[in-house]
Amino acid sequence: MRVQRLIKAACAAFALSVIYSVVPFQANCSGLYSNVFRLHILANSDSQADQELKLRVRDRVLNSTKQLFDSAENKYQAEKLVRDNLQSIANTAYREVLDNGSTYTVTAEVTKMYFTTRRYKNYTLPSGTYDALRITIGSGKGHNWWCVMYPSLCVAPDSGEADDRAKNALSENGYEVVRNENTEYKFKIVEIFEKIRSFFS
Repeated sequence: MRVQRLIKAACAAFALSVIYSVVPFQANCSGLYSNVFRLHILANSDSQADQELKLRVRDRVLNSTKQLFDSAENKYQAEKLVRDNLQSIANTAYREVLDNGSTYTVTAEVTKMYFTTRRYKNYTLPSGTYDALRITIGSGKGHNWWCVMYPSLCVAPDSGEADDRAKNALSENGYEVVRNENTEYKFKIVEIFEKIRSFFS
């Protein structure tokens, strides 16, 4: 009985230590949702041609919006710029589709959507519901591509310039979250929590 009590006490202590370490981490993750604006592109299908087209659309959209986002001082300005130029962005994506000999429709919208934990080059974005520009090519049934439009990490994720953008746009705690490579178990716990919250909301 004494051994069982010791085991239970040890398990309880471990569980509490995990909770106390994850709760502040979760709070820092939640702070990211209001400071990050994401890009989500859905391909028509998983065929090689459609996946390649998705990446060409990505490149053209990013090139056309780079200067636009350089003028944004925060996430809210970035989102407003996208909303004000939504039709132009959709037209840009559609022109790339036409230039590649396809007739797929293209839609662009600003939406709130749930993302699982995603790693992009040197950055890890925790799971949760983010504001995002979603571009759908054709039926949108293919694998997606995503990145962060604000702070702009899509164009040059390996450069010091991108790192400066992240530091300037995020809080110190938020920056530590996206750059930390040693908290995988915390990301997993946050993802479980966010999936449950997303299901009920």
